[in-house]
Amino acid sequence: MDSYRCNPRCGCARCRMAGVMGPAVLVTLGVLFLVDNLDLYGLSFHNTWPLLLIVIGIVKVLQYTSPMEGHRARGMETAMTPPPPVPPAGEIPPNDPMGSGGQGGHHG
Repeated sequence: MDSYRCNPRCGCARCRMAGVMGPAVLVTLGVLFLVDNLDLYGLSFHNTWPLLLIVIGIVKVLQYTSPMEGHRARGMETAMTPPPPVPPAGEIPPNDPMGSGGQGGHHG
């Protein structure tokens, strides 16, 4: 199996979880600084910063255990959808009701 690389354009659960780390760290830091500022329960940032490491670990575990069903590797977005077939010269495509070039369907 190839090594996994997160793709921002992929919709699998593992790639979506990659975007959770930043907000989780920011919210945790905000809560820790708020607790330090309000002096709740006599806690200071120096005593509570290991909680930040715990949050990072939890997010990492969630990332690694998320399913990869439907994962698209980087660079494969365009390779997975082939271009539409080009009709031979002189033929009218079947989904073009007006004929080629918008001639109104009159051939003459």
